[in-house]
Amino acid sequence: MTHHADYARQTAERARAASRQLATVSGSAKQQWLHRAADALVARTPELVTRNEQDLARAPEFGLTAAATDRLRLTPSRIADIAGALREVAALPDPVGEIIEGYHRPNGLRIEKSRVPLGVVFFIYESRPNVTADAAALCVKSGNAVILRGGKEALHSNVALYRVLKDTLIETGLPEHAVQLVATPDREVVGEMLKLRGLIDVTIPRGGKSLIERVAAEATMPVIKHFDGICHVYVDASADLEMAIDILRNSKCQRTGVCNAAECVLIHAAVADRFLPMMAAMFATEKVEVRGCAKTCTAISWAKPATEEDYRTEYLDKIISSRVVDGLDDAINHIARYGSQHTDTIVTRDLQAADRFVALVDSSAVMVNASTRFNDGGELGLGAEIGISTDKFHARGPCGLRELTSYKWIVRGDGQIRG
Repeated sequence: MTHHADYARQTAERARAASRQLATVSGSAKQQWLHRAADALVARTPELVTRNEQDLARAPEFGLTAAATDRLRLTPSRIADIAGALREVAALPDPVGEIIEGYHRPNGLRIEKSRVPLGVVFFIYESRPNVTADAAALCVKSGNAVILRGGKEALHSNVALYRVLKDTLIETGLPEHAVQLVATPDREVVGEMLKLRGLIDVTIPRGGKSLIERVAAEATMPVIKHFDGICHVYVDASADLEMAIDILRNSKCQRTGVCNAAECVLIHAAVADRFLPMMAAMFATEKVEVRGCAKTCTAISWAKPATEEDYRTEYLDKIISSRVVDGLDDAINHIARYGSQHTDTIVTRDLQAADRFVALVDSSAVMVNASTRFNDGGELGLGAEIGISTDKFHARGPCGLRELTSYKWIVRGDGQIRG
């Protein structure tokens, strides 16, 4: 065995042992840890800021943009926000042990379907340091041990955050290895972890498409993931056009670099003549580049012609593709062909059109007269989330505490035997 394989197996074995201990930890003990960790993060702010400064100093080496460097930065107020997020997770209902359904059989058996943790979660992410604390909080609250592997650009910050989490796990009597951090930036360790089916129950990658594709290709255990967020806003023939502009603006412009931001607008031909000038004025104000079909480019002189590739592109930027469609079914077919099963919305006053769109658009979240930006754990009432899934097994859409559990059947009898 190589050094990396040894390290990966030992880490996973410690996590497996911790997950068994977590199975009997009370909800109040997990809450106590979350509050203690939140307090410790605030108390150790100077230490966290100092470590974060080491990462900021190296940001140019990793080619980080000004925006990416800002996302990496930890300030006292941001650390207070991270602590606040932990307290919010503490306040959420504990999913472990929740009875999903229960009933009696005619032979007297008492049947329960009860939520249980997944076990060991391997979480790989290329995000801000706050994700380290968020992921640890969600996993432990839902009874899972977690192995964290953050990006090399945030290594010092992540190690400092992890130390606070580990110290407080020990102080509150929870298993010390319920949270572990892969502290080496070596990519080979990830490959070794992905081989450990039987020790790791699920891998969750959160980051760029290349990371997620690599994990999906190499993992020997189930993966919860989404590749792309090619989200559509469809403006139907009966749409309130002012409402459609507001929804389109929010879906595209509120935050462009996120997976639930709109990347394509589809417009029913019956309203295109009225809607396209309104859209042009709004996107000109918002400084969004439009890449459109022939009808879009005729109506918007500064729009660029869209290629086939544009309709398949997740821009994550101030660019949107546009197409005038013949009707509702043409829009649905476009989404089926080019979409990524993430989030799509219809703007309409026609109940039948809305119902048909909801039935036929096969995405993790389908909206009616609402922004695509609502496909988010907090916005849908789940509290914090560990990511958004476009899979159909085991979880779909925002993945919060419940999505980090499975279930088991519990059968209680008093001597029954099967005839």
